[in-house]
Amino acid sequence: MASLSIRKLEDETLQRLRIRAAHHQVSMEEEARRILRQAVMPPARLGSLAAVYFGEEGVDLELPQREIYEPMSFDA
Repeated sequence: MASLSIRKLEDETLQRLRIRAAHHQVSMEEEARRILRQAVMPPARLGSLAAVYFGEEGVDLELPQREIYEPMSFDA
């Protein structure tokens, strides 16, 4: 595994990281890893998101009946 050093980190940022890590009951190093991991994850694709919410089989939806419209005529 690789290592990463971060220089010139503001005191306020370090303090917030310390508080956040304590809130999650992990070390500051682990909290930083989690933050970085989440930040670089690819966005969820819509199809994958739908599978999470509706399951692999999907859902059956009953669509309301629609009126059939005749196209407008521009003949003179």
